[in-house]
Amino acid sequence: MAIEDQTQEDVSIELNSRIRVLEGRYNLLRDRVLVINQNMVEEYKKVISEIKAVNSDIKEIKDDLFKIKETMKNVIKEMEFFARKEDVKVLEKYINLWNPMKFVTEKEVVRILQEELKNIKEEKNGKK
Repeated sequence: MAIEDQTQEDVSIELNSRIRVLEGRYNLLRDRVLVINQNMVEEYKKVISEIKAVNSDIKEIKDDLFKIKETMKNVIKEMEFFARKEDVKVLEKYINLWNPMKFVTEKEVVRILQEELKNIKEEKNGKK
């Protein structure tokens, strides 16, 4: 019986030591899970703030894109009022036909007339 009591005592000691080892492992695992949870919460907060920043950037880009589209529409509308190549060619032909560089001013016409009148008077005076 003494051997049996000793083996039961050894078994209970061994069981106690195994339970302590398991409790230690459980405590380590619990601590690790707590650290992992804390890290996950911190990372979750970081990800949420980054998502908010990205969303605000996307909103800004959308607003800028809308403004660019509106500006392009306005430019296209204004371009409809531009003269076409054919219209410019017609104007060029008329300008070349009229040749405005040979136009005279009113002062030049008056001067030319005065010179002609003076020449006519001189010719009349010279004939007399």
